Amino acid sequence: MTTASGPATTRGFTTRGWILFAVMAVLWGVPYLFIKEAVESLSPAAVVSGRTLLGALILLPVALHRRALGPALRLWPWVLAFGAIEMAGPFLLLSHAEQTLPSGLTGLLVATVPLFAAIIAFTRGDRGALRPARVVGLAVGFAGLVVIVAGPGLAVAGAPGLVAVGEVLVVALCYAIAPFIIATKLRDVPSLGTITLSLAAVGLFYLPIALLTQHEVPTVRSTVSLVALAVLCTALAFLAFFALIAEVGPVRAPLFTYVNPIVAILLGVIVLGEHLSPALLVGFPLVLAGCWLAATGGFTRRRRDALPPVAPG
Repeated sequence: MTTASGPATTRGFTTRGWILFAVMAVLWGVPYLFIKEAVESLSPAAVVSGRTLLGALILLPVALHRRALGPALRLWPWVLAFGAIEMAGPFLLLSHAEQTLPSGLTGLLVATVPLFAAIIAFTRGDRGALRPARVVGLAVGFAGLVVIVAGPGLAVAGAPGLVAVGEVLVVALCYAIAPFIIATKLRDVPSLGTITLSLAAVGLFYLPIALLTQHEVPTVRSTVSLVALAVLCTALAFLAFFALIAEVGPVRAPLFTYVNPIVAILLGVIVLGEHLSPALLVGFPLVLAGCWLAATGGFTRRRRDALPPVAPG
């Protein structure tokens, strides 16, 4: 998820900020578990449609109350473009990939967003995006990916696994591109309006595909997971993220994304009994360290032109 915001605040983490930080670390660390459970009896298109439509219905009253839809409707082509890159493609690819990949590994691969964001920023002329610390971060992060895909014990095996890894990396690339649409085309549109309209459009687009591809009666477990995905990881998570940005500012707010993979991997192991391969154990810290350096530059100095907030899931 990405969001437009006003001027960055320089406040640190208050008690409320830490609570919101912890909430977001969990809410966007658990989607991979719920997706894994949902696709057991729901088609990927059904998961996307159900998640986005229900999320939009929950957010709609709030968006109407705050009069956030009008500005979004006036720039609907860019809102739809944002929805396609931030939701329509990634949500479907994640659902399809998790038919093959463990949920924890999926969460870790999505955490590579800052690596792609740094590269995109550099191609757009931001030379500061590849300062020495960030170059080191890119190298370390991609080394971690190589270890995970081809290292000891093979966290990913076979052609289907490699295809699924590719799908998740495309998701990470999409999550890295979407903030630039917000920053350049939707800067003055309320985030809540953009998100609500995008969710509704994506849900309606996938609804007929979901009806055509859903060939079995969903299990209770998959249905509960889908509802949790929509209510907790979509609607509630977006509202909490907006509150977190208001509390601590857009620079500090996305730092919880470095905790998300830990939550995803722990839940995968504890709840689903997923295996921690040697490759994953070695590559996991490399990816997180590389992403942190790529996104922050090691906090060598505060930047007014920091990349827009990004929170996968």
